[in-house]
Amino acid sequence: MNAASDFAGVTAMLNTYFDGLYHSDTDRLAQVFHPQAIYCCATEGQLLHQSMEEYFPIVDLRPSPASLGQPRLDRILSIEFAGPVTAFARVECAIAPRLFTDFLTLVRLDGRWQIVSKVFHFDVLE
Repeated sequence: MNAASDFAGVTAMLNTYFDGLYHSDTDRLAQVFHPQAIYCCATEGQLLHQSMEEYFPIVDLRPSPASLGQPRLDRILSIEFAGPVTAFARVECAIAPRLFTDFLTLVRLDGRWQIVSKVFHFDVLE
C-alpha cells in the first residue's frame, strides 16, 4: 500500500461510516467497526462506554436521519497516519438535534481499515 491508497481506503471507510449513521444501518456500521471496538463519550458529565454489542441495538431502534428528512452534515476534518496500519480521523456528523465531533482510531486488519475506538463529543443544534 502507499499513502494515496491508504488515504483513499480510509476515506471510503469513513463514507460507509457516515452512510451507516445517516441511515441507522448497523449492517453498514458492522463493515467499518471492528467487533471489539469501543464507543465512548463524557459530554453529559459521566462516562458512556459501550461495546458494539451494546451500541448497535440502540442504532437499530432509532429513526434514521434519512427517514426524517434531515440534512446530511457529515464531513472529514482530518486524517493522520501513524504508520501503514494505524490512523486517526476527526469527523463531524449530525443526528438532530445533536452535532457530533468524533475521534476515530483506525487500524488496517485483514486488508481493510476498521474503527477500533470512537470517542466523541456532541453539541445541541438550534
